Amino acid sequence: MTPDERTFTLDRRFNGPANSANGGFVCGTVAELAAPSFGPEVTVTLHSPPPLATPLVLRAGRQRGHVYAGEELIASVAPGASRPPAPAPVPVEAALRAERAFAGESGHPFPTCFVCGPDRAAGDGLRLRPGRLPDRPDAVACTWVPDAGSVPLLWSVLDCPGGWAADPVTAPAVLGRMSARLLAPAPVGERCVVVAELLERSQRTTRNVSAVYAPDGELVGVADAIWVRVDPAVLQAVRG
Repeated sequence: MTPDERTFTLDRRFNGPANSANGGFVCGTVAELAAPSFGPEVTVTLHSPPPLATPLVLRAGRQRGHVYAGEELIASVAPGASRPPAPAPVPVEAALRAERAFAGESGHPFPTCFVCGPDRAAGDGLRLRPGRLPDRPDAVACTWVPDAGSVPLLWSVLDCPGGWAADPVTAPAVLGRMSARLLAPAPVGERCVVVAELLERSQRTTRNVSAVYAPDGELVGVADAIWVRVDPAVLQAVRG
């Protein structure tokens, strides 16, 4: 049987490192495209830096799908997702205070990242500022006012704060694997709270869980992710 194929392209706006796509945006895009084959809950694994402005194809088989750029394997997707508990919510005021402790204002390994890059212009990037919570040393929080609620956008917002639950300034890392459950629409125009918590750390990887909460405390989405340490200088040169 010929696999079901879907083609797509990632706009240059949605970068993580300067020359490749934001991992959460890629995973969310693949999850949305794979939903007809595998359902709304999937796990996406990134194998190579996802190229920008390049035709990609998702080939969905019976049990797994693969994303290619030409002959290069970029990502794979499989049905099902882990279900760790969501990190506990925090009040908006606490998230706003945490933003002032955002470590990425200087020393960000990827300062033009669409989601959390401080060098992005207002209105162009999301400019999330996940900062450490003083009473929860393994957790960060920030606020987000959605102007849209697409699946790739929600995965993006669930992605980067999880990375900041570790220490990407001194130990740069990128997303390696992610699963997410989207439970409610993002409330456009309202201030949401994003919380992420570090679960495990090894020499090369970290695992985190993240969540988006609506202003009334409703859980909008929760994600489980593994990040992999990288040399940012090498990664920035990829596809440059």
